[in-house]
Amino acid sequence: MILPIYAFGQPVLKKVAKEVDYEDEDIKELISNMWDTMYNAEGIGLAAPQIGKSYRIFLVDTLQLDKESDETASGIKEVFINAQMLEEFNEEKEYEEGCLSIPDIRGNVTRHSTVKIKFIDAKGKEREETFSGINARVIQHEYDHIEGKLFTDQLKPLKKRRIARKLEKIKKGEIPLSYRMKFI
Repeated sequence: MILPIYAFGQPVLKKVAKEVDYEDEDIKELISNMWDTMYNAEGIGLAAPQIGKSYRIFLVDTLQLDKESDETASGIKEVFINAQMLEEFNEEKEYEEGCLSIPDIRGNVTRHSTVKIKFIDAKGKEREETFSGINARVIQHEYDHIEGKLFTDQLKPLKKRRIARKLEKIKKGEIPLSYRMKFI
């Protein structure tokens, strides 16, 4: 089922999310709905707070990016439940990011090129893995969501001032939509 994506300004986006019980059937259904919602909005990542649930769950599918390039497949399609960031390391790189909760706004964010994260996967198995490149970037972006942070929090002050009006319009729902959203 496709769910509405919560827009910038919704309080759930600024809360630290709670851990969940993977065995709960409602959680499994929620994850299925999150995949449907993410693909409908043409995203490569989605966190539970973005659909109004303050749960420590996020999805990443960077395999879609592999289809757009001639490179060998290096993407991932993964569910991260109760994730804990263990380490962020290697060089920091700046890259332009966007967010389904903040449509039509993009900005440069500096992130580490490699992360080590502990999580429960879709099969209920606890894992500890290291990811790099675009996979690490998307994981950090989605992890920020379960920590109550948005990519706009990391933008430079000048860029924040430049997008302030646009953010207010998003908050009020005064934007054209290409997928279902929920506003304040």
